Amino acid sequence: MWHNVYFAVPAILLFAAASYASHTKNLVKRVPQVKGLPGRGLPLLDTAFLSGGPGRVFDTALVRMHQAGRVVVNRAGLVTLTTERAYDAVDLAIIEAVGPTGQRDLTSLRRAVMRAPAVQELGDGLANRGLLRNPTLLRRAKVARRLLWLALLLTVVTIAAAYLVDRGEADRPSLWLPPVLVLFGLVSLLVTWPFKGRITPAGRRQLALMSVGKPWTPSAGLAPRAAGGALIGAIALGGLAASGLDDAELQEALLAAAAADLVTARSAMAGGSSSSSATSSATSCSSAGTSCGGVTWCGSGSGSDSGSSGSSCGGSSCGSSSSSCGSSSSSSCGSGSSSCGSSSSCGGGSSCGS
Repeated sequence: MWHNVYFAVPAILLFAAASYASHTKNLVKRVPQVKGLPGRGLPLLDTAFLSGGPGRVFDTALVRMHQAGRVVVNRAGLVTLTTERAYDAVDLAIIEAVGPTGQRDLTSLRRAVMRAPAVQELGDGLANRGLLRNPTLLRRAKVARRLLWLALLLTVVTIAAAYLVDRGEADRPSLWLPPVLVLFGLVSLLVTWPFKGRITPAGRRQLALMSVGKPWTPSAGLAPRAAGGALIGAIALGGLAASGLDDAELQEALLAAAAADLVTARSAMAGGSSSSSATSSATSCSSAGTSCGGVTWCGSGSGSDSGSSGSSCGGSSCGSSSSSCGSSSSSSCGSGSSSCGSSSSCGGGSSCGS
């Protein structure tokens, strides 16, 4: 005998999934510390992060150090420190990632610095101002929509199965109830449609303000008495390709490192299903945002030059080029807080942030 209570379980699941999806989307939209747009006064490295993500921050900071004579980069991609004097926290992250030898390969250095807390905190600050959407919350909202899809599918299957099982019974359920549940699920999916990109409308307006008029020169973030403010600002805002960097050797090395990082990230994600280690590592890097050394902002930004923002801060396996951290860039796994955390966790093939 048919009863309308047959739909109680799928209805409850559907309403719960819709509520959760709506809640997570509201969290993505919420701005914790509401502030007005800073106009053309956004600091240098904040601009770099907003425009191109962690990779753009590294490119900008390294060129700034190169212009000040604090590092030397050759065409082969070897970075050599000439002084350990740091202008800000990102400079310090670069110096610490280079290590006591004073030299390091540019590609592995880039991956390590992109994951450094000093760089990741730039994204947090921009999210607090409402210029970026937090990627951890974005991932949570996407998971909530998948649950909503599953609840709607369960509802449809329940409706179809119930009618097939009891089609000969005289006591039929209310005809309005199944269409209402399906319509509610479809409307909920439309209402919780995910945001495209991590830059908010306010963030896009901010970048537009800085892109119009005379070439943007940062009001904060340049080292004292540093030359080439307009050039550094162009790199932060538009990337290496749009900056007109006059040092061809430096530009070639940076673009090559960015391209290598992008290839590493894509190959790591493509090969993630071939080994359980890669799969577990990719999951820990991209799910909660609290593993792999606390990295949340992996490859944010609206665009990049040859992959400057990186697809996952140097791959889905915590900055390495394979399924575990201890392969070709083992030095990046032991360089303090800027990468995977500790050499013991990197060498074990488990999630790198443990």
